[in-house]
Amino acid sequence: TERMTRREIIMPMRNQKAEGVIRCLNILERKYGCLFKKIFKTITVDNGSEFSANDGMCKSIFGRGKSNRTTIYYCHPYCSSERGSNERMNREIRRRIPKGSNIAKYSNEEIRDIEHWLNHYPRRILGYATAQELFDEQVAQL
Repeated sequence: TERMTRREIIMPMRNQKAEGVIRCLNILERKYGCLFKKIFKTITVDNGSEFSANDGMCKSIFGRGKSNRTTIYYCHPYCSSERGSNERMNREIRRRIPKGSNIAKYSNEEIRDIEHWLNHYPRRILGYATAQELFDEQVAQL
């Protein structure tokens, strides 16, 4: 969940391991190129084992691995309020994918539909704009 605009990025992972998270970050860095560092200045994660490879998450795929792509911050254990926007979006995702459901049963197209729904839903906190509208405006200013 991008904090300023509340834009949600949902990416299926093969497993809940650190290499899956790094793979997803690599995909995002390739997608956004030089804008990645400006869009994702910091990333806040919980203390799950899938976020244990700090060096791999921080290391850029560009520049022969010498530069950092972002800074990773870890929340305090059992303190979900430090990631409030993310927890709120998880609740919205659970409207479409109930807790305990096997997410593997959902196709990539269904996951993209959920992401699209979240990002194109007007929200009061955003002045009834959509997260996608605001995100596009912010990226255009970069």
